[in-house]
Amino acid sequence: MATSPTETPVRDAHKASMLVRFTAAPDVTSEQYDETIRRLEQSGDWLPAGLEFHVAFMSNGNFRVSEIWDSREQFDAFGKRLMPVLKDVGIELAAEPQTREIHNIIKR
Repeated sequence: MATSPTETPVRDAHKASMLVRFTAAPDVTSEQYDETIRRLEQSGDWLPAGLEFHVAFMSNGNFRVSEIWDSREQFDAFGKRLMPVLKDVGIELAAEPQTREIHNIIKR
């Protein structure tokens, strides 16, 4: 692994890693997101096994989340615990999560 910004990044090939992207319905707020994370932490479900990266941001008026998971199975298992929390907090997704198999991950 590269240890300074001037070193060449190292290829980190995850054979079964996957990218997951969620888009929330337009009325979802950062406060609802924060409450979801708080509840997951309180229940011991955060950080879930297999989650490598989690990025939450606003884009075009919608709250979005992008994640990298070690496997589809780990994502699916966490999703079963996540969905009731989202419903309870009032978060609806704009569509089903998009999933893509990752070909390559490069870390600095």
